[in-house]
Amino acid sequence: MLQENKPLSILAQEARRGLQSTFQIEGQFLATAPGRVNLIGEHIDYCDGFVLPLAIERHLVIAANLNNSSKARFATENHDIVEIDLSVTQEITGPKWSNYLRGVIQGFLDLGYQIPGFDAFLCSSIPQGAGLSSSAALECALATLIEGLVDTQLATKDKALLSQQAEHRFAKVPCGIMDQYASCFGAKDQLILIDCQSGEPEMIPFFDPSLSIIVADTRVSHNLADGEYQSRKTQTEQALELLKKSSWREVTLPDLFELENQFGEILFKRAHHVVSEIKRTVDAVEALKRQDFSIMGEYMYQSHRSLRDDFQVSCQELDLMVALAREIGFEGGVLGSRMTGGGFGGSTVTLCRTDKANTIASRLQEAYQNETGITPLLFSTRPTQGAHLL
Repeated sequence: MLQENKPLSILAQEARRGLQSTFQIEGQFLATAPGRVNLIGEHIDYCDGFVLPLAIERHLVIAANLNNSSKARFATENHDIVEIDLSVTQEITGPKWSNYLRGVIQGFLDLGYQIPGFDAFLCSSIPQGAGLSSSAALECALATLIEGLVDTQLATKDKALLSQQAEHRFAKVPCGIMDQYASCFGAKDQLILIDCQSGEPEMIPFFDPSLSIIVADTRVSHNLADGEYQSRKTQTEQALELLKKSSWREVTLPDLFELENQFGEILFKRAHHVVSEIKRTVDAVEALKRQDFSIMGEYMYQSHRSLRDDFQVSCQELDLMVALAREIGFEGGVLGSRMTGGGFGGSTVTLCRTDKANTIASRLQEAYQNETGITPLLFSTRPTQGAHLL
């Protein structure tokens, strides 16, 4: 069964109420940023590849007001309160989630902005640990809030990159540009084709209301900071060095097979995923543009197999959810399905017919629960607007 997406207006009201009850002040500033899913192009945003994410109808909202001090206080629905001194250089410290905030704040301090003290309350409808970029939403929402506080507006690309650097420097997650780009550049009825070599986005129309995207959170959590993400990134760098190329965009499949014996099994698999996924993503976009959804769906299945077998970042639960979607098939309204996000748990993304989305979700939930004993969270989404002030 599909879970309803909480309207952004309701989330904003909850953030305002939280600010009032916690700090006894009204919310003069409201900023929001969405989570994201990626239709295709996984683990290649740090390999100069192409990725095709969208901003989803799950958001993080921050309500805030000035407090006439040099400190920022952040409260959450879990009753956590973090205080950050805005007058000093930020350092990594606890609690862990506060480092995303400190990274964004330091980004603005590095640009020469003086941030006035403020109190803030955070509300989110983005499932945690589901691979839907809740951390990027937090970074981009705070960056948007600070824009309002200091009366400026960064270029969208600059705001996304500032947020990405916050994650690199303070959360120590060497992510590519996809998550923050999706959260900042998101637009209603538009997918975002990101050229991760040039850093330029291209908006791909997704106007057809007969198509929807089902996100299935397997409720198996993962942690990208546990070394697996960095391991894959290092392996792709080692493979590219063996190829003696400056960019993965210069590498073809014949190049790989010519040097297969020099790679070793693991590096060859990693390289094979990168090269094939870059091509798949380009081909998938062309299929979407000509509305060839059966071919688009097949590329999604191929992407999942590559992530499972070559990049080895899937897990039994993700594989099961994709297999269940494929069993429902094209006649049942499923066009394609794959894991999305970093892997080792998290979510799948399924392109489907809107009129059959509820039936598909019910079948996925029942079969998955029967097999695993875990109740998944499923919701449908269309592309939505990126980070902005409300």
